[in-house]
Amino acid sequence: MLKPIRTVLLGCLLAVVPLSALGYRIEVLSEGLEHPWSLAFLPDGRMLVTERVGRLRILEADGRIDPEPVAGLPEIFVTGQAGLLEVALDPDYHDNRWIYLSYSYGDAEANNTRLARARLVDGELQDLQVLFTARPLKAGAAHYGGRMTFLADKTLILTLGDGFDWREEAQNPTNHLGKIVRLSRDGSVPSDNPLVGQAGNAPEIYSLGHRNVQGIFFDAENGRLYSHEHGPRGGDELNLIKPGNNYGWPLATFGVDYTGARISPYSSLPGLSDPLLHWTPSVAPAGLTLYRGELFPQWQGDLFVATLAEGSVRRIRIHGDRLAGEDILFEELGERIRDVRSGPDGALYLLTDSEEGRLLRVLPSE
Repeated sequence: MLKPIRTVLLGCLLAVVPLSALGYRIEVLSEGLEHPWSLAFLPDGRMLVTERVGRLRILEADGRIDPEPVAGLPEIFVTGQAGLLEVALDPDYHDNRWIYLSYSYGDAEANNTRLARARLVDGELQDLQVLFTARPLKAGAAHYGGRMTFLADKTLILTLGDGFDWREEAQNPTNHLGKIVRLSRDGSVPSDNPLVGQAGNAPEIYSLGHRNVQGIFFDAENGRLYSHEHGPRGGDELNLIKPGNNYGWPLATFGVDYTGARISPYSSLPGLSDPLLHWTPSVAPAGLTLYRGELFPQWQGDLFVATLAEGSVRRIRIHGDRLAGEDILFEELGERIRDVRSGPDGALYLLTDSEEGRLLRVLPSE
């Protein structure tokens, strides 16, 4: 069991390292991506990148962007935080060619997160299947979650948000707001989900009490499912997800409302799962990976968190069953970082969030 860090600013844990000693260099692979959100690596060396505005792009191994976006996407609701979110490859992609997409579905008065899958054939999506739509549909254009990962049994984990104005619903097990859900890859509900068979409760729920989960990663080597979520003003969290657990939002939080009003007098309550660590002030965590490459042996087994507000990547050092502190990386870019990925070549990949977003590759300095 990982030991949580108890701190507010975490300043005592941040390593101050001279730029000359960082040991990395950053290459620009692609430019001109419009609010890129997610990155996936194809077996042939190409990459898939989602643009929140509703485009799926194919990038060559050298970063060149195919001039035409992928055709055949489903209808996507695009405004504010709504749009095309995550892309992920099926664990058996070599055999079945399925890719999964999360996106905002509906209109301004009735929308939520949807999951679909399709086969990518010659730059077009074929055999599109809608697998899951989060309920209820609600008004507004904020807090969709949308990140995905696969567990050891190849079931799919999808993160969701609380819809911003419906935060109390994160504690309501009859709906999907503020939840993490687990699905079979065809969209059916696994029979061993924690709420299956409980009358009235949503059987897809894997955990509850979340605000807006935009980072999820399954560490297959250690059997750990990590997530992070946005707090309001303060209280961003890194969590270790266990099936059926309640992570507290909004009953317990380290954050306050954007008005400065107190949301809850509690940062911890009996029966609720505490975060491994939290960030106050907010860093706005937006992507999550765990490094298992060979180019940076000093990073082996550490978590990396992309941040929007701080414009950095937080390296969370893990030693055995302990969190061993943090480093702040890549602030020199001066950009919002939406996603971070550990690539099959051992490099670290970054997506920057802007109308002229970039795909960057981090390599050893030598």
